[in-house]
Amino acid sequence: MPVSKIEVSGTPQIVKNYCELGNMSIEANSVDSYVCKLPIISLFSGALGLDLGLEKAGFQTRVAVECNKFAADTIRKNRPGIPVIEKKIEDVTTEEILEIAKLRPGEPVIVTGGPSCQSFSTVGQRGSLTDPRGMLFQEFLRVIRETQPQFFIMENVKGIFSAAIKHRPLKERGLGYPPLEPEEELGSGFVEILKELRDINYYTVFDLLNTANYGVPQVRERAIFIGSRDGEPVAIPEPTHAKDPVNDLVRWVTLKEGLEGLEDKNPLYRNFNASKRQFIQIIPEGGNWRNLPPELQEQAIGGAYKSWGGRGGFLRRLSWSQPSPTLTTNPDGKATMLCHPTECRPLSVKEYARLQQFPDSWEFSGSLSQQYTQIGNAVPIGLGKAIGQAIQKVIQSDQKMIKRTGIYTREDLLKRLVNRPRTMLSPPNMWKIKDREAAREWMNGHNRNRIEILEYVSCYQD
Repeated sequence: MPVSKIEVSGTPQIVKNYCELGNMSIEANSVDSYVCKLPIISLFSGALGLDLGLEKAGFQTRVAVECNKFAADTIRKNRPGIPVIEKKIEDVTTEEILEIAKLRPGEPVIVTGGPSCQSFSTVGQRGSLTDPRGMLFQEFLRVIRETQPQFFIMENVKGIFSAAIKHRPLKERGLGYPPLEPEEELGSGFVEILKELRDINYYTVFDLLNTANYGVPQVRERAIFIGSRDGEPVAIPEPTHAKDPVNDLVRWVTLKEGLEGLEDKNPLYRNFNASKRQFIQIIPEGGNWRNLPPELQEQAIGGAYKSWGGRGGFLRRLSWSQPSPTLTTNPDGKATMLCHPTECRPLSVKEYARLQQFPDSWEFSGSLSQQYTQIGNAVPIGLGKAIGQAIQKVIQSDQKMIKRTGIYTREDLLKRLVNRPRTMLSPPNMWKIKDREAAREWMNGHNRNRIEILEYVSCYQD
């Protein structure tokens, strides 16, 4: 097992030899004490976020692979010491990654990555595993197979759990349409992901984590997968915060607390257009479209009023006394609005970055839209730090090694995955044939994915 971040005393030459043995970088801690930091390979790096959190837990990013030129420039601007490979992952060989990181197969301690997740998202036009963006998961696994890191971390939207191999548009489901094919069922794509994870022979745990439970001033759910090459007992980090705290947990961090001390005298943001402004200016702190007078509600949110009845993100004004909702990449969109609690404007770029816990000095490249996108796509630094600390705990443990294999999650999450419906239908008022009993029959049938998930996933081992 590689040595973790550890203080090593002695002459500079002794420390140098000790750290070089494990291909670790050296950082001075005092006159005669040094810290050896363990190497990370970062894929789909974005503006960094997950990796900054891991660095707070004692790791070091040795190379970043990021094809977006604005995100790549953001990394270079803020962390010039990190080599950036500005290419699509499918155009980068593992040999090139290892060479630039100055590592050999088996030496990376962690490979991190969040394969582009738009195709799994429930926001906007949902895709499938056959979407080219969904296929980036295969590239992530390719680098893991060829670099053989001690651990890997993969993060994604919670929609990955219900990803389908083949997407059928919502308007083409239900009575009057052909029965679902197995590949169109919710979770069919996730089953394929599980098969791939099994085949790399890592001991893997996964869960759906709320970042607010780790001290982040934002309610944001992310799917987190942690894998161990050698079967170490890796575990999902335990929460430190809660909405209603008990025992040693503390209360969620509010928006006001999260933005405390931020200097943003000339906030950079996109103005609401006149149509949105006329409604948002009469919505109170913590409210949304439902706080409008009844005669204005349908006019304010348009067709969504009759389809889904409107959702909480429509014309949303934030509350100082609550964490922020998930930061989207479009804070001035009608359905994804993140309006300042007391001012008639979206959250600014600096406020966005603070809620993702980037340093206040962090500079983002590109247009205003590109900056919001980089920040909104990032993993909050607090969650990355918690994951890094969980891995450090395993590395530093001196308990006897027991080789573990398989894929594991919480019992309640496994039940949710197994018991979910085969698909989702439009609201009944939008059905071509309004027959609830017949709709239930259309929805029924053999759900292959429920059985297959149980073949690949078990509850956590003791």
